[in-house]
Amino acid sequence: MHAMHEVSERFFGLPSSEFSEILQIAEENKHVISLGPGEPDFATPKHIRNFGKRMLDKGFTHYSPPGGRKELREAITKKLKKENKIHAEPENVIVTAGSNEALNIAIEATTDPGQNVLVPNPGYLSYIPMVESLSANPISIPLLEDDGFELDPDAIKKLANNKTRVLIINSPSNPTGRILKRKTLEEIADIAIEKNLVIFSDEAYEKFVYSGKHVSIGSLNGMHSRVVSFFSFSKTYAMPGFRVGYAAGPKEIIQAMTKLHIYNTICAPTLSQVMAEFALKSTQKPVEKMVKEYDRRRKLVIKRLHGMNLSFQEPEGAFYAFPNITNTGMNSVKFSHFLLKNAKVLVVPGNEFGKYGEGYMRLSYATAYEKIAKAMDKMEDSINALGLL
Repeated sequence: MHAMHEVSERFFGLPSSEFSEILQIAEENKHVISLGPGEPDFATPKHIRNFGKRMLDKGFTHYSPPGGRKELREAITKKLKKENKIHAEPENVIVTAGSNEALNIAIEATTDPGQNVLVPNPGYLSYIPMVESLSANPISIPLLEDDGFELDPDAIKKLANNKTRVLIINSPSNPTGRILKRKTLEEIADIAIEKNLVIFSDEAYEKFVYSGKHVSIGSLNGMHSRVVSFFSFSKTYAMPGFRVGYAAGPKEIIQAMTKLHIYNTICAPTLSQVMAEFALKSTQKPVEKMVKEYDRRRKLVIKRLHGMNLSFQEPEGAFYAFPNITNTGMNSVKFSHFLLKNAKVLVVPGNEFGKYGEGYMRLSYATAYEKIAKAMDKMEDSINALGLL
């Protein structure tokens, strides 16, 4: 008799993703140029690494408090005031193993099974599975190319009902690279008050802004009581492997998250927290340098995509472009396989980011300039060979 290995219904409900396969190809195939995973190609700045080495010898190898180290939370409140215009005390902040974990426990802390969470679609690929795995209902707000992928406040108004608990927004956006305008954020803030919603504002790419200005919705009038803002060290300081991020918001939500953190990972890695505090307090020059280089790559991608006759919205932030590929006559998955086979270039099919991402592909320019240039040559050749455009 066979033993039963039953996995939960919850697991079967998760969308099937090509992403792990994509990561594997990016990792293993040396002939493929990867414009796939959204991970900084820069090493963690040297001064932060060196500090980490010294601290490891000092013995930062034990647990931290579940809410995060006090010194780090204090440094974070200073940063939030100065850069995001968000006024928070240390008890309004929780430090987590990346902002992905913070989002997860925030949904758990605020949402009961059967309640609704509004999510941008196309959007970061964790939002929908995260909500579903906690037995809540993700409700998609379509982001449309014709609106510049801007969140439409009217759509939020229509979709929000008495079962809606949370609205997730993301700016600068993954995968579209768009930045939400202050005016849009003000309208969203009004709707949140009117419909009694909690807003989760994912600002992982806050530093990667090339045109326009990043505004934190948590800084707007009356929003401190209903916005949880999420930030990460992974992108800003090229520290993705250190797993450290944070959330700032109303005290009761942060307290609930802190309690739940104990049952999740207990705390963010201690050494990473010490390094994160140092990253905030020391020179920001490496960050400025990285942003400058991303912008140089972004301009290259924009120029080359224009040359390929693909319609796209110019990315203003993050490190992605999200061109429309419908005129190739292929769907997103087919087209990404076509590029992989013919151009040896790896992109992520748009439908990975939700059903409204169908008909697009996501290119990451978090890879070396020369590699991007080469990938663009090969893509252009492959697309020209189709004779469609």
